[in-house]
Amino acid sequence: MYHYIFHLKQSLEKLLEFAVIAVVGALVLDVLWGVCTRFLLNSPSRWTEEVAIMLLIWVSLLGAAVAFGRGQHLGVDYFVKKLDPSAQRLMAGVVQLVVMAFATLAMVYGGYMLVTETFQSGQLTPALGIKKGYAYLPVPISGVFILLFCGENFLELIRGKSENIVEDNQK
Repeated sequence: MYHYIFHLKQSLEKLLEFAVIAVVGALVLDVLWGVCTRFLLNSPSRWTEEVAIMLLIWVSLLGAAVAFGRGQHLGVDYFVKKLDPSAQRLMAGVVQLVVMAFATLAMVYGGYMLVTETFQSGQLTPALGIKKGYAYLPVPISGVFILLFCGENFLELIRGKSENIVEDNQK
């Protein structure tokens, strides 16, 4: 069973990485187009800034999920490194539980409510005229990915394969 979960995590990480790369590529093209229209054509495009902001939101949140999946997220572990290995494992479990709670309550549930209410309000972006809910959609999506990665990390801790989790928290 664990073997399938590990492969699912790897597949999800690759999918997420590809999505982040695609969004970064679109962001680069958008900003480049904005610069070209402003300085070469002397007629600034009115939609490039809005697209750049939306793409930056998407790349930030999806990139955070990628970083968490790889164990490259921000962590304050100076004091944890001073503990013995069993206490480090316990702290890694506590961290995973706190992240699970945050991802579930703030990102998945809160993000879902934010997206739903924004779509229902009918708010549109000024330049593109698309629903503003699309700008907030990466909040619950990245929350689901972080929750899945956290669950896999927690399973590793339970199974006693916590070396990777403890090492990841020490990076």
